[in-house]
Amino acid sequence: MKKITILIADDHAVVRSGLQNLLEDETHIEIVGEATDGIEALAQIKKLSPQIVLLDLTMPNMGGLEVAKIMVKQYPQTKSLIFSMHNNQEYMVRAVENGAMGYLLKDTTKEEILKAIQSVSEGNKYFPTAVSSLIIDGLLRQDPQKEANDTRFEKLSKKEKQILDLVSEGMSSKEIAEKLGLSVRTVSNHRANIIKKTKVKNTADLIKKATNNAQI
Repeated sequence: MKKITILIADDHAVVRSGLQNLLEDETHIEIVGEATDGIEALAQIKKLSPQIVLLDLTMPNMGGLEVAKIMVKQYPQTKSLIFSMHNNQEYMVRAVENGAMGYLLKDTTKEEILKAIQSVSEGNKYFPTAVSSLIIDGLLRQDPQKEANDTRFEKLSKKEKQILDLVSEGMSSKEIAEKLGLSVRTVSNHRANIIKKTKVKNTADLIKKATNNAQI
């Protein structure tokens, strides 16, 4: 199996060391470098071409939000996964708008970190349920008129919203079925209804559409 290469960008040595220790035993992951600020992070990305950057938001010289924005344009092959202490809706929304593929809080579990890394490495976005809810709410609040006019999310049933949250976490239909005590077919039907009601190509496209057009 090809290893997932990761660059850790954080100005706190204890965080970089902690992530190194957390991930060093994972045979499918390789930490290829570290950076202590945004400018160094971009230089390391150019030099090392990692698949993923575990990116802090508040760093000297250049913050993570600006780094993520530049990465999308200059280094699209490298994906940013925000790893931040800021449980703040504004930061979350801006991170998504700047091209971040995921947002994790620093008090998250190892299991969730590994799940996010795997999901992002496969080209998928990853936002835990609480984070994705805040992002969606924040994007809608940017345009009150659009929130009033666009009722696509309001059309979703409680079960569909629950399934959408789990899809946002990167869970498959089978995993969702097991978690909710449903059949895989039932989950697939719900996902099809979500796509139909929200008028997107697939469920994974929902947050992407919100990021680009704020139309979810």
